[in-house]
Amino acid sequence: MKHLEVVAAILEYKGKILCMERGKGKYDYVSFKYEFPGGKIEPNEARHSAIERELREEMDVHVDVKEEDLYMTVHHRYPDFSITMHAFMCHLDRPDFIRKEHVDAKWMAPKELPTLDWAAADVPIMEKLAGK
Repeated sequence: MKHLEVVAAILEYKGKILCMERGKGKYDYVSFKYEFPGGKIEPNEARHSAIERELREEMDVHVDVKEEDLYMTVHHRYPDFSITMHAFMCHLDRPDFIRKEHVDAKWMAPKELPTLDWAAADVPIMEKLAGK
């Protein structure tokens, strides 16, 4: 089974968290689900560098991330692949971004996060943020 090492950003602005909705993908079980933006770590790339690069590429968001910003790591097995996802807390000075790869985006209070349909690997992060 293919294993991916990925990073995700918990983008926070004035107490709200940015939730990004995926579009139609290769697998129905992650299509149109909400997630924390991010992506795959390139060979020999540091995790914090990967999240900075992914946010620039996917959203035109520029952040400085340190390894100490790691919020939590999730290991999840989907039917066709497994992932290890390192989620970093990123506080933004402004809420501006360009949605290049996602079909929708919502800024939500942490307690509201469970109302969305999340990708399974993102659920533990969402639940911790929501205080569940």
